[in-house]
Amino acid sequence: MLTVDDCIALSDLTQEEVDAISEHEHIPEIVAAEYGNYLIHTPDGVPAIKRIILDDIEASRAAGNIQHTLALRAVLHHFVTTHTRPEDILWRGDRNKRGSR
Repeated sequence: MLTVDDCIALSDLTQEEVDAISEHEHIPEIVAAEYGNYLIHTPDGVPAIKRIILDDIEASRAAGNIQHTLALRAVLHHFVTTHTRPEDILWRGDRNKRGSR
């Protein structure tokens, strides 16, 4: 039988990233681990999880919870550094080639 910790370990996310998904979606931790696992393996999953964490940061900031806001910023930093691939970065020259400014 798998435990919650096993599911989180299999999700390619940290406990804190799963907690952020759980907080944002108002779902139990085990469901957040599965949802995060699904998202992280889809083409739009990394930006979706990043948006979730950013939303949590904004909600925490608006509530005046400075400690939680700082903790979530650390979660976001870790997530971006571990899950952003070089091909996900849009370079300035690429934007101009694609016609967007």
